[in-house]
Parts: sequence; C-alpha cells; structure tokens
Amino acid sequence: MSETEALPFSRLTKPEMHKAANAFYQSVRTRRTVRDFSDQPIPAEVIETCLLAAGTAPNGANLQPWHFVVVQDPEIKRQIREAAEAEEREFYNGRAPEEWLDALSHLGTDANKPFLETAPALIAIFQQSKTTNHHGEPSKTYYPKESTGIATGILITALHQAGLATLTHTPSPMNFLNEILGRPNTDKPFLLLVCGYPTENCQVPIIDKKPLREIASFL
Repeated sequence: MSETEALPFSRLTKPEMHKAANAFYQSVRTRRTVRDFSDQPIPAEVIETCLLAAGTAPNGANLQPWHFVVVQDPEIKRQIREAAEAEEREFYNGRAPEEWLDALSHLGTDANKPFLETAPALIAIFQQSKTTNHHGEPSKTYYPKESTGIATGILITALHQAGLATLTHTPSPMNFLNEILGRPNTDKPFLLLVCGYPTENCQVPIIDKKPLREIASFL
C-alpha cells in the first residue's frame, strides 16, 4: 500500500482559538433563510470558491459523493420552477399531514415559488451512489447522504460568509431535476439551494435558537 502524502496539522494558541470560534459564531448566527431575492447577478468566482469550500467536506473514503449543478439560465430556472410547483401543489393540497402544515403556517409558505426564477442562481445538489475511485476505477460510494449533507452545510455557510442569502428547497420527490439537468439515475437529488442577494426591502424574522444546554450534553 502506498503512503499518502501528509502535511503537519496547524494548531492555534488558546487565545487564537477563542477569538476564531467567537468570530465565526457571531457571523453565522446572523444567517437567515430568505424568500425575497434580487435578480442581481453573482460574481462567478464567488460561487466557484464557495463550491470549492464545500468540496473540502469530510466524506466516506474520500470518494466525494456529490455533484453541484449551478443553474443560471432563465429557461432552465423556469422549467425547474414549473416542476417544483407541481410537486408543491400536491404536497399542500393532500400529501402533507395537518401537523406539518400547522408547523409551516407561521412562515407564510405555499406552493408558489417565484424565487426559483428571480434568484440569480439555483444550485442543485446531488448525492452519488457511484463514482470513480483514486485508481480511476468505477466504485460505489460510502455514506453518500451524510457526506453530501456535510458538504451542503459548508456550502451554505461559505455563501453566507460571502454576503449571499440562501434558501433550502426540497420539493418531494425531486426526480425532475435529473431529467431537466441531465444527471444519471445514480445521482440522487439531495437539495435545491436558492442563492443570491436579498432584495433591499427584505426582512427576516427575529427567531430564537435553543440554548446550549438544550442542544448539547457534556459527560
């Protein structure tokens, strides 16, 4: 077995650790999901850099079982909106249990998704069940759902750090994305991430997050 090249792990001093952790928390705590997007274009290099950040996510066997499709073409966005709204109408008009609809009621959401056309970029995220390994051979992937979820979290955070707003959209089912975007059936739609600048008059809710004692235990 060949040895993997390695680099020393960079360590911070305790004061540097405290400062870095607090700075990150103060930034990420301002992140909010928005539904009112400007159509102002996003610099291509910003999206590319954020995708590279997502690609650093830990994953099973370093097979990186994800694929990101950045959609900016107005016609393709229109097709996605039409297909997504068709699924959403079925959800709101019959598939969704009342308990779920009650949980969503205070957010004012419905089957209409104009942001899918207004926002300058949609990022369709796929988890892959098959890929090519480091020998250049076909391989199944390991923990693709978990790996893709971690990569998606990093992508959302990277876009926030770059000053962009996002919205996680998950119409169910999402198989229409494979057809519209030409992805193989070994790619499973994971999430549709709406991305762009919020409108100038966009407002976000003041919401509370659970305190540390409710989300973590220390044994």
